[in-house]
Amino acid sequence: MGNARLQSIHVHPVKAFRSLPLREAVVEPWGLAGDRRWMLIDDGGKVVTQRQQPRLALAAAELLPGGGIRLSAPGREPLTVPVPHSASTVVAQLFRDKVEALPAQDETAHAWCSAFLGADVRLVYLDDPATRRPVDPEYALPGETVTFADGFPLLLVTTASLDALNSLIARGEHAEEGPLPMNRFRPNLVVSGTDAWAEDGWSRITVGEVAFRVAKPCGRCVVTTTDQGTAGRGREPLHSLGRHRRVNGKLVFGQNLVPVGHGTVRVGDPVRIVE
Repeated sequence: MGNARLQSIHVHPVKAFRSLPLREAVVEPWGLAGDRRWMLIDDGGKVVTQRQQPRLALAAAELLPGGGIRLSAPGREPLTVPVPHSASTVVAQLFRDKVEALPAQDETAHAWCSAFLGADVRLVYLDDPATRRPVDPEYALPGETVTFADGFPLLLVTTASLDALNSLIARGEHAEEGPLPMNRFRPNLVVSGTDAWAEDGWSRITVGEVAFRVAKPCGRCVVTTTDQGTAGRGREPLHSLGRHRRVNGKLVFGQNLVPVGHGTVRVGDPVRIVE
């Protein structure tokens, strides 16, 4: 394990949009700075992700100083959206959680996203990640919070486990769909230099100067079957995960992390297993 390194870093400025690779990122208590502070909701206030709208894989958001974003997507002119400063929040339904959020103040942002998807959606911003949304209490320590990520501040995957999964896919019924790229799994931290599935046994790690608690394996959904370059869908990796990586009824790949400390993580940082 002495050769484990942080191979890449990814944030998702808008939940469900394309990932943005970074060379370094500041670790905040609720995740990487700039990760999933924005998301889309439908006219009933429910989150909209690639589960319902695989086309979101084709949309991108660039981080701007101060927390604003610049949106881009096929067939749309790029649009800059500043952080809203209204005092009036809306309630967004994010799976089991109800989270207060600020709507983008410029109606153009809502219209831009709605036109791209062909559905009525609104773009909202998480103004106070320190208080708005606790981590699932079944797996959290007191006071831990999360942004608009599915459930935990960060997701870690390893290149060795992806190689092992691709080997399983290659021997399965849908071998023509493989090998799958890492972006199917939408991680924040990608680690190289480990054994396959080694992360299953970790409970605490450091990445460079920052410590993390390993909260639980990540249960995977239909988003992993979505080609992030075309928005098309297949059967893998869920078919192979269902045969080989089923834990407590969930199909698992990767580990959910909660920061224990703070600092900056950088590509190339050593990854150490504390326990």
